[in-house]
Amino acid sequence: MADLTTKYLGLTLRNPIIIASSGLTDSFEKITELERNGAGAVVLKSLFEEQIILEAEHNLKEAGRNRLIYAEFSETLDYIDVHIRDKELGKYLDIIKQVKKELTIPLIASVNCVSDIGWTGFAKQIEKAGADALELNIFIMPFGFDNNCDEIEQKYYKILRKVKQEINIPVAVKISPYFANLGKVILNLESEGANGVVLFNRFTSPDIDIENINVTIAEVLSSPFEMTNSLRWVAILANRLKIDIAATTGIHDGKAVIKQILAGASVVQVASSLYINGISHITEMLKYIESWMDKKGYNYIDQFKGKLSQEKHSHPDVYERLQFMRYFSKLK
Repeated sequence: MADLTTKYLGLTLRNPIIIASSGLTDSFEKITELERNGAGAVVLKSLFEEQIILEAEHNLKEAGRNRLIYAEFSETLDYIDVHIRDKELGKYLDIIKQVKKELTIPLIASVNCVSDIGWTGFAKQIEKAGADALELNIFIMPFGFDNNCDEIEQKYYKILRKVKQEINIPVAVKISPYFANLGKVILNLESEGANGVVLFNRFTSPDIDIENINVTIAEVLSSPFEMTNSLRWVAILANRLKIDIAATTGIHDGKAVIKQILAGASVVQVASSLYINGISHITEMLKYIESWMDKKGYNYIDQFKGKLSQEKHSHPDVYERLQFMRYFSKLK
């Protein structure tokens, strides 16, 4: 029978399916159910740097409106800020401690961050609580048109360096594909100490309701068609990086998991497929992978991991845009 055991961030996982940071991973009870249904690991729902800061600012405004004594003094501001941060982090740490005490599934903490100011000390507390690793979900949208590419990229490296100074557990960086030189950025993240990269971040996007003439939110859940971009970059980067690659977005079934591993991913992260099909879908995905491996004669994941990466492919340009042009030329 096929052995699905794999390695990610130095951790041993019973299989390559990780549940991505989401509402599916925001409580001990939900993580227990994920473990029971076969998940290889779980990324805890992100602790948002921005959320903590905004909540602290809200409380400061409330203090001012209620004319609290000395609300304008720095000591009071510091107290409220620290109190809110500790309250938010306390909930997060409690989940980590309970999971590590009562379950065996590897637990990866997650921080959604945009700077290295004010929050990186939390990483040390996350490590102390027992998290097996930390995922930095970084997306800095270049709204400031005066900033050049290098300035934006340096923010990513600065965040990673600051966190690595705080903790000893492995750190993965989850990023978007929107860089002028994506491959170089990922190589730089490896040089800066990242233990893994997660490709790619999927974030909230706007849409327009033409009937009500209003701005709305686009589809929250991914579709299987969204997997192709991460598949391309996993294949291009596999065997060129020493660190692990996690593929995410658009992975909805066992076949998609196999494709990403063939391209070179160590693991995949899923969420949307479980919202659509239910938590038990993990079991169905695992059964498909096992059946496929048995049929192909593979006993272990490493026997086919990266088999179709760009470096190992006989026609490496298959992952480049040239193939798009060839495809349409054949339709004439």
